[in-house]
Amino acid sequence: MTTSLNAPTTEFEKKDRCADLPHRPRVLLGKMGLDGHDRGVKVIARALRDSGVHVIYSGLWQTPRSLAISARDEDCDVICASMMSNSHLVLGPRLVDEVRRLGRSDLPVYMGGILPQEDIPKLLAGGVAQCFTTGVGLLDIVNAVRGAVRERVSAPAGATPASQLARDISLMHAGKPVREKAARRRPRRVVGVTGSPGAGKSTLVAQMAAAHVRAASGGRCAVIAFDPMSPITGGALLGDRLRVDFNTLDEAIYYRSLAISGEDYHALPEIIDLIGGAFTGDQAIDLLFVETVGAGQNETRIRQYVDTTAVVLTPGMGDAVQMDKAGILEIADVFVCNKADHPGEHELVRDLRDVAGRRPIIETVATKGQGVSELLAVITG
Repeated sequence: MTTSLNAPTTEFEKKDRCADLPHRPRVLLGKMGLDGHDRGVKVIARALRDSGVHVIYSGLWQTPRSLAISARDEDCDVICASMMSNSHLVLGPRLVDEVRRLGRSDLPVYMGGILPQEDIPKLLAGGVAQCFTTGVGLLDIVNAVRGAVRERVSAPAGATPASQLARDISLMHAGKPVREKAARRRPRRVVGVTGSPGAGKSTLVAQMAAAHVRAASGGRCAVIAFDPMSPITGGALLGDRLRVDFNTLDEAIYYRSLAISGEDYHALPEIIDLIGGAFTGDQAIDLLFVETVGAGQNETRIRQYVDTTAVVLTPGMGDAVQMDKAGILEIADVFVCNKADHPGEHELVRDLRDVAGRRPIIETVATKGQGVSELLAVITG
């Protein structure tokens, strides 16, 4: 079956097409340049997810460098960059150069979108591995991504500290041996951020991470973002990192997305230590955020791995008694009432005061940055 990008995604058969590979493909989808349309990319993302691929979506208006940083830190097997403007002849080769410069010379770059046939030889000569024009079938894209998967070696060719850390995390998460000489150190502060879907955890974490690195006394920090893995195909959509403006923040935030089933944080302690030990001096990471899957109100296991647990709630989620019965309020060191500009916020804060005791309650509007500095001070103090 060949399904075009113009066909409804419901026609694409949900099936694990990657079980025979050495590991599930990790693909970064991104759009470079000024193109603000992403429907086609989202169709491709769902088709890849529904084929058993782990898809990292970095969002619109990316630069070659921001895409390369994302692909390196996510330890991707391939970058798929979409273009709808006429800057492909410039941005494509620049992306290839940035990937090599950042320590992943083995990482292929695919380009798709509105690419004139006469420009494709120039892109290939510039280092782009494959080009896809409009009308290509979704299965063709899936098979191209499959073809990029290679057995993971312990160190990528020309590895930098960041690309080496990315590979160490992949191996540790997969239960495979990691280099014995890999440095390990727990960051000074590890913060768990949990809460139900739609509470705004990803935006809140991105705002706190950015506020930390921009502060005069701040520095680098890291984020581990967990997302659910499909029980049918084993695929996953990992889109939390698009909340971070890597065009501005560059390498100041080390961001890694991981797909899991349920609350399976089996490798998290080791991954935390790898992140803390990967960099030294002014590049050292002393603050790490761990964002949970956000599957529901019974997500409580994260507490045993972190120093501080922030539980994110929003107006209209139900009364505090019901949430307390589920256990998620019990694990909180700090309560975050996000979307504080929505109706029902005062009622939520009132209900929380009945169960919070001396634990702080911070009101935020993550999309506007309101309350973020106050929350950051509480969880890092």
